Amino acid sequence: MASAIFDKIKVPKELSEKALEAIEKARNTGKIKKGTNEVAKMVERGQAALAVIAMDVEPPEVVAHIPILCNEKDVPCIAVPSKIELGAAAGIEVPASAVCIVKAGEAKALIDEIARKLSGNKGEEARPKGEKP
Repeated sequence: MASAIFDKIKVPKELSEKALEAIEKARNTGKIKKGTNEVAKMVERGQAALAVIAMDVEPPEVVAHIPILCNEKDVPCIAVPSKIELGAAAGIEVPASAVCIVKAGEAKALIDEIARKLSGNKGEEARPKGEKP
């Protein structure tokens, strides 16, 4: 089950690098939350602008619910290859299984670009978060 979830949120390397860059910018100029529980809470409350999970989390079921929540709450969700890279982008010296951006700061343009590309992958017209179709 977990691998099927990851298949839906796998993105090209370029896009996962943009997600890591967005986390770094938001960390410095906005606000991020780190860890599976914090990310899940922010997504459930509708406060996450972008959720990023690591694909090398063991067991994968630890983070498998996050893409499902993101889908329900219309929050862009991306998988990146490494929890070490994700932790570094979040500014911590330990691996991170999940990170979300709560306040975009200077990462807003990157988040918008990621959301557009993700919605383009689904065959839907891109629109800013919260805007009605």
